[in-house]
Amino acid sequence: MNIHTFPHLRMAALGLVLGLVSFSALAQGVYRIVGPDGRVSYSDQPPPAANARPVASGATGAAGGANAQLPFELRQVVSRYPVVLYTSAECAPCNSGRNLLNARGIPYSEKTISTFEDAEALKRLSGQASLPIVTIGSQQIKGYSDSEWTQFLDAAGYPKQSALPTAYRRAAPTPLVAVAPATPEAPATTAQSQPSEAPAPPVAPPATNPAGIRF
Repeated sequence: MNIHTFPHLRMAALGLVLGLVSFSALAQGVYRIVGPDGRVSYSDQPPPAANARPVASGATGAAGGANAQLPFELRQVVSRYPVVLYTSAECAPCNSGRNLLNARGIPYSEKTISTFEDAEALKRLSGQASLPIVTIGSQQIKGYSDSEWTQFLDAAGYPKQSALPTAYRRAAPTPLVAVAPATPEAPATTAQSQPSEAPAPPVAPPATNPAGIRF
């Protein structure tokens, strides 16, 4: 099939190349950062703390190892137009999209939306909270459509039939938001240590307080 013969495929390829909608932050995962003051923020970059790593770092490494097993041509397509699927439990259209990708042997990573933080991050990054969403490179496709997904997968250069090796194992789904707690700030040190005050003696509850609650 010549892509130049079909204008809709040519436009799909152009959309993939230009990356009309930037969605790389979702593909990399989102960090939920809790600051020392308790404020919560979201970012696609981990905090500077050395021990702050995404919860799904092991799964990411597994996906990279799985891609190394792919045939050269397929590996080249995956590197240019990685596929990420965003799903939730009990989502029939999500299952349909997953079945399509599996039937064609498309290597993809799956991000699950199962918590309030996941839903909020998805809404901030995509503008909506409906699922499924699939990204092919920088192109974002909202909702499941067999013809539309097939059109963009074809334009990206993915094979129509599975070319996955028999030993290929897909990485397990991971949550969209990876919690990365911030490192608490070290207390300021003084030249001379101040003597600690003796703790106040406990106050006995009055006789009229049957629960024995201390104030």
